[in-house]
Amino acid sequence: MYKRALKLLEIRFLQSDGCNPDFAELCHELDIFLNELVGGEENRAEYIPYNQLEDIHDVILAYDDNIPIGCAAFKKYDNECAEVKRVFLKPEYRDRGISKKLMAQLENAAKAKGYRYLILESGEPLVAAMHCIKRSAM
Repeated sequence: MYKRALKLLEIRFLQSDGCNPDFAELCHELDIFLNELVGGEENRAEYIPYNQLEDIHDVILAYDDNIPIGCAAFKKYDNECAEVKRVFLKPEYRDRGISKKLMAQLENAAKAKGYRYLILESGEPLVAAMHCIKRSAM
């Protein structure tokens, strides 16, 4: 019996904004995932206006080499609080601790902007995402 060697990942993180084309592509993949999860875009239509990329100014991107593999963002909710937005990690990179590092980067960026709290609005279909975010507390 042999063990399959796992490639050691050297994930790098980049701080950017909602105009970044890699962020836009990852958000497109996130939207496809969400549509499949809830049975179509029409079942999440009421949430789409709250996730417009031009409204998001603070983004963290995760890269494996030069390949964008994940993202997380936040936007101002009030003077002390930011709302977590557009968290996504490509399926083949999940369960490797990358999401925890991605959320830590997001938290640090929010703290650097003076936010004391992060909030997340989500729904029952995204239980795994909520679990990931709950584990990392500002």
